[in-house]
Amino acid sequence: MSKLTILVAGAGGFIGGHLVESLLKQGHRVRAVDKKPQWQWYQRFHEAENLTLNLEDKQACIQAVNGTDWIYNLAADMGGMGFIELNKGLCMLSVLINTHLLMAARHCGAQRLFYASSACVYAGYKQKTTDNPGLKEEDAYPADPEDGYGWEKLFSERMCRHFREDFKLETRVARYHNVYGPNGTYDGGREKAPAAICRKVIAAKMGGTKEIEIWGDGLQTRSFMYINDCLKGTQAIMNSGILQPINLGSAEMVSINQLVDIVEDIAGIKLKRNYNLSAPKGVRGRSSDNTLIKELLQWEPSITLREGLEKTYAWIYDQMKSGSSKDDVVNKF
Repeated sequence: MSKLTILVAGAGGFIGGHLVESLLKQGHRVRAVDKKPQWQWYQRFHEAENLTLNLEDKQACIQAVNGTDWIYNLAADMGGMGFIELNKGLCMLSVLINTHLLMAARHCGAQRLFYASSACVYAGYKQKTTDNPGLKEEDAYPADPEDGYGWEKLFSERMCRHFREDFKLETRVARYHNVYGPNGTYDGGREKAPAAICRKVIAAKMGGTKEIEIWGDGLQTRSFMYINDCLKGTQAIMNSGILQPINLGSAEMVSINQLVDIVEDIAGIKLKRNYNLSAPKGVRGRSSDNTLIKELLQWEPSITLREGLEKTYAWIYDQMKSGSSKDDVVNKF
């Protein structure tokens, strides 16, 4: 593939930072944009053009997009279930980002836009039992997504579709299922389950408390995708001719109790489990059906949950042991 000028929106975030690194290594010119001050980015690369812009603003989007060929939109106000259940209005405001990026892409003549959607678009009535067989792409309709965050994602998916149909802007959409790994948030309220469990187990081990709080009854099920698999799948979808939203996740479904089992085993410790039944806990069961992406792209995750958690645990352990802030930026290149 020829070298491109690529905008990564949300470059200061977890997935965005890893994507910038991958694109730079491939020789592309990268414009990295996030609304956070750059000292708060999880990773920052000196070889990229790093800009601090609030992409909820249309003029900021035009500035970010102008002169770029491709756009990866990973920007959103989001976090784990503890954040999205309590911040529905903030999550909905992210609709401004994708809307203005689409408008800017059309205005500036960009060739293609990737939109990072979420498994939260899937109908709640399909996720009421822990033995979820895997969500297929068609399970998003009739619509009953996660309130707030899921509705914004589903609406933005359709915006991408109609900009492609009406204005001939090439768009690609992936529905992410619980991405995790190093160089992301692990405390502060926006972290997702793998990072939160790693942090809690490490804190219990370091502090000698021998206890852990689990949100919900621990029986709720999920699947988790390691960041390296996410990057490969994201770029495969962007380079493909796939026009419909498509799952990007793991089919290796586990309960939250099983997730804790794995992290405890990595840490070499067993903890007393205290279940907080009033905490945000999301749907009962969610996993990815990868039939379509296997058929069209021959893609499936290559890193098992155990392998990915070992890498994630080690990184979070090092951060906590050194006393590093979750906001300490990692500068590379």
